[in-house]
Amino acid sequence: MLRLTEIRLPLEHRDDELKQALLARLGIAETELLGFTVYRRNYDARKKTAIVFSYTVDVEVQNERDVLDRFPGHSHIRPAPDMRYRFVAHAPEKSFSRPVIVGCGPCGLFAALILAQSGFRPIVLERGKSVRERTEDTFGFWRERKLDPESNVQFGEGGAGTFSDGKLHTQIRDPKHYGRKVLTEFVRAGAPEEILYIGKPHIGTFKLVRVIEQMRREIIALGGEYRFRSRVDDLAIRDGQIQGVILESGEIVHSAHVVLAPGHSARDTFDMLHKRGVHLEAKPFSVGFRIEHPQSLIDRCRLGPHAGNPLLGAADYKLVHHCKNGRSVYSFCMCPGGTVVAAASEPGRLVTNGMSQYSRNERNANAAIVVDMTPDDYPGHPLAGIALQRQLERKAFELGGSNYNAPCQRVGDFLRGKPSTKLGSVIPSYKPGVTPCDLSEALPAYAIEALREAIPAFERSIPGFALEDAVLTGTETRTSSPIRIVRNRENLQSVNVRGLYPAGEGAGYAGGILSSAVDGIQVAEAIAKEIAGTDRIQP
Repeated sequence: MLRLTEIRLPLEHRDDELKQALLARLGIAETELLGFTVYRRNYDARKKTAIVFSYTVDVEVQNERDVLDRFPGHSHIRPAPDMRYRFVAHAPEKSFSRPVIVGCGPCGLFAALILAQSGFRPIVLERGKSVRERTEDTFGFWRERKLDPESNVQFGEGGAGTFSDGKLHTQIRDPKHYGRKVLTEFVRAGAPEEILYIGKPHIGTFKLVRVIEQMRREIIALGGEYRFRSRVDDLAIRDGQIQGVILESGEIVHSAHVVLAPGHSARDTFDMLHKRGVHLEAKPFSVGFRIEHPQSLIDRCRLGPHAGNPLLGAADYKLVHHCKNGRSVYSFCMCPGGTVVAAASEPGRLVTNGMSQYSRNERNANAAIVVDMTPDDYPGHPLAGIALQRQLERKAFELGGSNYNAPCQRVGDFLRGKPSTKLGSVIPSYKPGVTPCDLSEALPAYAIEALREAIPAFERSIPGFALEDAVLTGTETRTSSPIRIVRNRENLQSVNVRGLYPAGEGAGYAGGILSSAVDGIQVAEAIAKEIAGTDRIQP
């Protein structure tokens, strides 16, 4: 198999033009082409009047060696990598300690799937509810302002990524092609096949719900076990070795191998770990606001006369600005054709996030515009970042009216330092509602200063970004985990508790669905090799 890159075709090309381009690139007859598969398809919109598709294609040909010899050192023709997933170990026949997985977001889900496919019969513990029940609770909060602290955007089957854009791209190094395994498993479970090849794949919330349910069914069919509404309140540790976990009910679930994949909002779990002496450290995160524009404005700016072309879909953007005060401001979790959602998980605190359905056809585009923060901003304690998040979320709750309305401000008013008393042409999408106010009270002064510098700078990249009536909605605080549960690089276990495997975004080792899932695979492999090598007996 050969991999050909940079096959460029016009936006409206015919189906057979790709095949003809492959033949021309290789200089072969049609009879020598045995088959091909599109590995990646992106579009290049740098010239808005001449947008082109760029393909990476895996091609099967006769006499592959002869073809390669004709193109020695050619950067766009090379052997295709073998991306097939290979299991590192299988469960031994005799008894062994079943792995326990705490949390079933994308990291816990894929750790469970790999272990189940390898025969290790994992036990999955989730503090929240099943994904369908959780969806009902979340939409109920958005409609009726009734927050369930254990079943919401942050907690429940599928993790926080369920109520997002379902983005499936990442910038992590992936030499073993674990990301391909993730995408393939999603497609097997019912996700659109196009996620295997489009440049920025996404699924969307409603499709993700069905995919997650199907993957759970497979894990159970392979001998795994799911236990919802099973919050882990403590660890059983003896002589530095994990013995199991202790549930809220007091029940001990025994295991010598525990994957800790709690998500970035499991603050009570982080507090428990600190009290237990598990080694934690503070890590950077970012805070800011959601910004909403008409999606049609973003489409025109990014796609020019091709705005609205169904082949391109809703346009996105990625922005960064380095400010005079030393801060960086960047766009985060951009949701084309999406909505701003209520993402609180604690009573009396307000958090925003962004979400899109698969269709991405809502009237507004939204993204978080956030300012970087480091442990120097919250020194003295590993959990100090959580304290700062809570402080900002409490302030946002109060600014919104203490009823889960979100505080918001027109961009023009924000840049002038003038409180908003009414909204303009851009209608906020946040439910249950918004309260116009002065958002300068919502964040530290250095963050407000940085945002006021960055938004006009972003205008130079996207004309209309500083639109007078564009809306800022506060406050985005859950961009990533504020802590890292420190683990050993070689075996992925906690540096001071053997058998405890911190994993995923909440543990500080991922950011987003795909990277979290990849980390889950890596941890599952570490456990599989450990059990197969030591064959620990069930207590």
